[in-house]
Amino acid sequence: MKEMKIFIEGMTCNHCIKRVTQALELAGVEEADVKIGEANIIFDENKTDIEKIAKALEDAGYKLKD
Repeated sequence: MKEMKIFIEGMTCNHCIKRVTQALELAGVEEADVKIGEANIIFDENKTDIEKIAKALEDAGYKLKD
């Protein structure tokens, strides 16, 4: 399992937190503590990777900050 903090552009409210949480779950993230603009995530590198996570966020309308 890999743990990391990611920063997310485009989040402004609690609705955004819910959408980002759902997107992370769909991307295979095991655990996510999401706040506006950031998330602490834990994921299995054998099941998903940061590119898949970034794509899921993009599909939900948000962008992973570099």
